[in-house]
Amino acid sequence: MTGTAIKPEKAAESVARHIEALILEGTLRPDEPLLPERELARRLNVSRPTLRDGLKMLQDKGLLQTGDGKGLRVAQLGAAAISDPLLMLLSGRAELADDYLEFRDIVECQAAALAAKRANEVDLRRIQTCLERIEQAHAAAEPDREAEADTELHLLIYEASHNLVLLQIMRALSGNLRRDVIYNRGRLFSVPGTRDRLRDQHHAIALAIIERNAEAAHDAAHRHLTYIHRTLREIRQSEATLDVSRRRDAGGGLTARSS
Repeated sequence: MTGTAIKPEKAAESVARHIEALILEGTLRPDEPLLPERELARRLNVSRPTLRDGLKMLQDKGLLQTGDGKGLRVAQLGAAAISDPLLMLLSGRAELADDYLEFRDIVECQAAALAAKRANEVDLRRIQTCLERIEQAHAAAEPDREAEADTELHLLIYEASHNLVLLQIMRALSGNLRRDVIYNRGRLFSVPGTRDRLRDQHHAIALAIIERNAEAAHDAAHRHLTYIHRTLREIRQSEATLDVSRRRDAGGGLTARSS
């Protein structure tokens, strides 16, 4: 009995499903470039026409997109759903910024606890490596590098939770998380000792995960977010009272009061 040949369209569907699964599980990250066509076909053990058909299916679904003439990239999934106007509201109104930090507190505490329970050796190694990057940037007084490593650590914890819904939602928010971390650090650094506190807090979260202590990971994440929330609120209040004092000193800019 002769074997049944696999139709090209079936093979293309198999390629599409395989890449789709890698995107869903977080192995292929948003905006990450795919290998050149020749190498990708070799890795997947398919012909280049079959590969093209599979990639076209993913483009039609919006999972892949062209990237500045340099081949295909994973699309920025979820970015349209979590739109720029919403992000502007979150950053532009104090009460919504508070709600966003409260949301992060709820989600990240649970993510840290899940990571402590579910992380495998690969996850733990990546978290440890990221922690070392934070330490190196901190020692070198390079706040931009430190902020990038900070953001990466939070995303690695989501990955280590092995909850795909949680991971993809927070991946979609990652742009805002990155802006939030950098902006918050700029304001928090006005408070003496903040850089050391943040470094120590990240160490506590990561160490609890590495030691597989879910309760300690949850509590360390909560202390971290609570500290950021409380300190930023105090900074805002201090800035607001200073603005009032300046207006009083200048008569609101509407009087002939001498300066």
